[in-house]
Amino acid sequence: MTKRKMANRYSPEVRARAVRMVLEHQGSYETQAGAIAAIAPKIGCILQTLREWVKQAEKDSGLRDGGTTEERDRIKVLEREVRASQVGLRPPYAKRMVRTTGLEPVLS
Repeated sequence: MTKRKMANRYSPEVRARAVRMVLEHQGSYETQAGAIAAIAPKIGCILQTLREWVKQAEKDSGLRDGGTTEERDRIKVLEREVRASQVGLRPPYAKRMVRTTGLEPVLS
């Protein structure tokens, strides 16, 4: 089952500000969930959305185990290359690679 691709409703600035607010104010609440519950309505998102942003920010900063945003993006690129190779297409950077290095990509 795949997730539906939805347009990002919130800008990266709003996300960063909301995460920063949770991390700065979680000491004022008994739990992080309490801070999330208080802040989510202020920025106009649901609790689960803000919770996911906070979890990802913690992963990116090394406070929580798991894949960082950078690692996820790299995996997406590699998966796209594998899919392209399986249907006989060349990776999007193949022409540039041949032109600049003279070497063919492995997946061509």
